[in-house]
Formats: sequence, structure tokens, C-alpha cells
Amino acid sequence: MPDISPRDPSKPLTYADYLRLDELLSLQSPESEEHDEVLFIVVHQVYELWFKEILHELDRLVELLAGGRTPEALHTLKRVLTILKIAVAQLDVLETMTPLEFLSFRDRLATASGFQSAQFRELEFALGKKSRGTLEHFPTGTPWRRRLERRWESPTVWDALLRYLDGRGHDVPEAALDRDVTGPVEASETVQTVLLEVYRNDSLAGHVCERLVDLDEGIQEWRYRHVKMVERTIGGRRGTGGSAGAEYLRTTLSDPLFPDLWSIRKAF
Repeated sequence: MPDISPRDPSKPLTYADYLRLDELLSLQSPESEEHDEVLFIVVHQVYELWFKEILHELDRLVELLAGGRTPEALHTLKRVLTILKIAVAQLDVLETMTPLEFLSFRDRLATASGFQSAQFRELEFALGKKSRGTLEHFPTGTPWRRRLERRWESPTVWDALLRYLDGRGHDVPEAALDRDVTGPVEASETVQTVLLEVYRNDSLAGHVCERLVDLDEGIQEWRYRHVKMVERTIGGRRGTGGSAGAEYLRTTLSDPLFPDLWSIRKAF
């Protein structure tokens, strides 16, 4: 993590001081002199800032659900969904860069790859998409590995939802409440039975469930747009850092975060 010295409290606080603009605007360091590399860097840095904010909001969501604070939880989910819309729209900006413009500096990325975004992996872990193999991409003992390990060992948004529903008097099975949180979220017919009862008899909790469906769909939309952007820019080439590029990204498209919330659609 960067070592940023604390602000001198004896000086009047200015806009530039508050936003740390000197540090922020010094963080764009192209590896080439190609005009479009600055755009590429800025867009990806902004993505990392949005990932940070989404994680911040999801941690808040877990707290709110634990406290049974439904209105605030719905408000937080609305904020996350709005950020996701911006994240999808940012791809429009990146797509103003033609394949030739990207190729003019692509080799300078060397082993760097979006696949290495630890914050996006944190986001996946927080939402229940956990894989031991993902952890192994980050060296043991590094700050990013430690952050991912904390997410790995922590309950997910899905676990928070189940406990929230249990707290509202719904008969969530013990096996679901006590599941191994380091494992992926898997479909459960007994949980689906509870969810159907929630939708039919607890409209507020049903709204929370629907916002999680929106969240799941928003992540899938971002993944789809990301795949199409990569295909548009590099076609079938391998990604930087040795990743499989669009071929790998396509494998992530049909994997819902909250399978039970999708499975119950056929039972309404």
C-alpha cells in the first residue's frame, strides 16, 4: 500500500488537500508515450476506486442485515446497484479506444493483467464466489493475500441474508445457517422453500431478496460487457499476463451468485 503522509492539521483544509489531488494526479504513469495509454490507466484506476467503494458498502450491508435494519439495507443496495451501472457505462469510454490504439502500447503491460485485481477477487469472495485457486494467484504473506484470506474466512452477503431471514422468524435450515463459509454458495431446495414463503408473506424481506437479484444481474451485466469489450479490442488473443483473455471471461457469464433466488422463479 502507498505510504501517504498525514495532512498538516495546522493548515486550512482546501479542496485539493481533502481529495489528496497532488497524490491522486501523480498516479498515472504510462509505460509508453502512446496517447491512449493514459485513458487505459485512468479507467482502470477508477474501476479500482469503485471496487473499493462497493466493498465498503457491502460490509455495511452485512452489518445492517445483522441488525435487521431493512430500510437502510435497501438503501445501501440501491447505492451499490447505482455504482454498478456506472461501472458498466465506463466500458463505453474504454471502447472509444480502437484495437490498433490499444495494440500500440499493449506489449508494455508485460505480465500485468486485470485478472490480478485483488479487489475484484475480494468482491467475488464477499458475494460468495470463492475458489481456493484464486487465493493461490497472490503470494503468501503479501497484503493483498491477507485481505483475500480475511474475505475467504468471513461470511458472505448470502450468509448475512439467511441470518437476516432467520431473525425475522423464517425457518431457515440449520445446515444453511452453519454452512462452511469458505465454500461457494450452492443451491438448496430447502432454502428455496423458505424463500418462496418469504416472497409470499414478508414483502419487506422479499424486497431485499429482489435487490440481491438485481445485484446478481448487475454483476453478470458487467461481466458480459467486459467480455464484449475484450473481444472487440483483442479478439481471440491471449490476455496480458498469460490469461486466456475473452475465452476465460466467457466461462464466468452463466454462473449466478445467488442460485436459489433464480431457481424459485419457476415456482411462483
